[in-house]
Amino acid sequence: MNRCTHPSPLRTTGRRVALIATLMGLAFSASAQHSVRPFPPNALRGTLQVTNPPEVLLDGRAARMSPGARIRAENNLLVMSGALVGKSLVVNYVRDSQGMLHDVWLLNPTEAQQRMPGAPAAAQTNAADYGPALDGTGTRNATTLSSDIQQ
Repeated sequence: MNRCTHPSPLRTTGRRVALIATLMGLAFSASAQHSVRPFPPNALRGTLQVTNPPEVLLDGRAARMSPGARIRAENNLLVMSGALVGKSLVVNYVRDSQGMLHDVWLLNPTEAQQRMPGAPAAAQTNAADYGPALDGTGTRNATTLSSDIQQ
């Protein structure tokens, strides 16, 4: 019975190719971790907190996920809303025709720091900057008016 005690060149070459392909794949995935994904032009930025799916808080206000809503993680894979309960996350989102959240992207640090095209600089940071402060009657108070003028 003949037994080969040394590996054939074909086997070692195949292993080398597999190792090189694996290392290249790891290098590409590491470099893509903080890349910026293309978002639709009508995407908005906000802070999302899933309370009781499909109920969520968007910038501290009650909102609802649409049937068939998609939440994409930083790696662009789909995430179930139940896995995000209680977490406060910076997101880009698109609403459907009824005003429900339909597409949501969880942002990586690079995307979160990037300014949204076409949005004012103040709207990039948090919900308090989205609009003027209102008093209990729904009108702007004198303190707010004077602080807006100074800015």
